[in-house]
Amino acid sequence: MSLKKILLIVLVVLVLAGIVSGTIYFSRASVTPVATGKAVRSDLIATISGTGQIKPKTYVNVGATSFGRITHLYVKEGDHVKAGTVLATVESVQPEATVAAQQATIAASKTDVTSYVAAEKTAVANVAQAKADLEQKTLDFGRSKQLYEDKLIAKQDYDAKKAAYDMAVATLAQRQAAVAQAQAQTDSQRGHVDQAVASQRANYDALDKTVSRAPFDGLVTNIPVREGETVVLGIQNAEGSTLMTLADMSNITAEVKVDETDIVNVALGQPADVTVDALPGKIFKGHVTEVGDQALLRTTGVATSQSTTGTEEAKDFKVVVTLDQTSDDLRPGLSCNARITTSNKPDTLTIPIQALVQRELSSETALFKNHGKTPTTAVSTTVKPTLTQGVYILTTEKKTLRVNFVPVTTGVTGSTDIEVLSGLKVGDEIVTGRYKVLRTLKSGIAVKRDNSVEPITTDDSSS
Repeated sequence: MSLKKILLIVLVVLVLAGIVSGTIYFSRASVTPVATGKAVRSDLIATISGTGQIKPKTYVNVGATSFGRITHLYVKEGDHVKAGTVLATVESVQPEATVAAQQATIAASKTDVTSYVAAEKTAVANVAQAKADLEQKTLDFGRSKQLYEDKLIAKQDYDAKKAAYDMAVATLAQRQAAVAQAQAQTDSQRGHVDQAVASQRANYDALDKTVSRAPFDGLVTNIPVREGETVVLGIQNAEGSTLMTLADMSNITAEVKVDETDIVNVALGQPADVTVDALPGKIFKGHVTEVGDQALLRTTGVATSQSTTGTEEAKDFKVVVTLDQTSDDLRPGLSCNARITTSNKPDTLTIPIQALVQRELSSETALFKNHGKTPTTAVSTTVKPTLTQGVYILTTEKKTLRVNFVPVTTGVTGSTDIEVLSGLKVGDEIVTGRYKVLRTLKSGIAVKRDNSVEPITTDDSSS
């Protein structure tokens, strides 16, 4: 074979190789790389978060119950106290004097009662004497009457006996009245004693109010006053002095704020994990015990019903999570975060959230059916297109991998996945990214799998 023919054959082979390479290159250039995933069954947990602070479920501001100077503070911040423990005392000179004076009055009144009881006994004895004398006078009057009727004594003697008898009757009546009077005086004096005792209870109450005691077992969290300061009582709408704040740390809550878009998913009894900024690594289990009905302005924390401004701004709702177990490390006011589990779907069909897109269903169907055909002229319309939620599923057509838009119905949303109620089955391969690709992806487009990690790029244009 001549050299000329060999060169010609080599040239033909190179041309053919170039054509094949060019065809492959241009065919691959028109294929869109996509990240893919599959619809799988998994346990789906939906959670929402809220930030706030640790608060005891029960706490009380121990206020001043008596006007005066603080003579002694028996506790300090951080002390644990038992119910009934004396916390503080206020000067009590006047209440003590009032109690002492009333005590003397009661003693005098009781002495008067004793005197009246003795007088009552004397009056009773006088009645007994009068009855005996009346009995004697009755016998004498009876004998004299018989003798007078028999003409044995003079009328003068008879009249004397009758007068003595009438005197005895009157004397008995008088002494019986004296007994009633003595009893009335005794009862009256006993009433005065009861009145004085009742007044003394009020005096003791006033004296007792100079001593502040713990209403329950708790932790002293704040003491805004010092010994020697004068405290006052609250009057009308003016608050009185606060001696200290006592918190019941046996029942601790996390009071957090939840965004208004998430509050509809929160319900009583839902479990929650509470973390405290000051205690990294510790998770406290709890459950929702209160869901607020009033929206709170995010900037001020004031309820919208109490706000006088009409500005629109983001709002939160108060949610209270009660911790299942307490800890000595927890303190009121510590910043915390509550992660509330709003739903738990075991073994449910899920897909990555980023796979969801919204498309006009009619146009997607037309693009897929008319793939490879000459496009028809679009009809102008002013009707707003109806968007449908769905995903792009991968299909193989004549050995070419293409995508097809499939409407899906979703349910519970987790942190990275979402529940699929209809439209997909286990194992279906779907397009999950990337975001720039999903924005422009259409049904019927040829694609290739590219699940490599997208490099992180930095924008140095501003430097």
